[in-house]
Amino acid sequence: QVQLVESGGGLVQPGGSLRLSCAASGNILRVGAMGWYRQAPGKQRELVAGITRGGVTNYADFVKGRFTISRDNAKNTVWLQMISLKPEDTAVYYCNADVVRAAGADNYWGQGTQVTVSS
Repeated sequence: QVQLVESGGGLVQPGGSLRLSCAASGNILRVGAMGWYRQAPGKQRELVAGITRGGVTNYADFVKGRFTISRDNAKNTVWLQMISLKPEDTAVYYCNADVVRAAGADNYWGQGTQVTVSS
């Protein structure tokens, strides 16, 4: 079994910062691409940022310059540093990862962590 466990969400004022973490654990041979998605109430889940195992990153236009994704392959962990947060960033943030196990490769989701930006 593979688990993605997120942490770091919470309530922050507009203009504030948060750092999300996601650690993959279980019978893992290798973690491939990892990413962060978000889903606001009444909206579809959308990609926020992604990072390949080699460190190549991509960002949604609405977070460019404000969010930074990074990872540690040895720890199977990905982070999302968020600055200059806006009320429209309020959403549940989900971690996603491609994981290779002895039984094969699959895609996994974390349980989500709430980020609320409000004064």
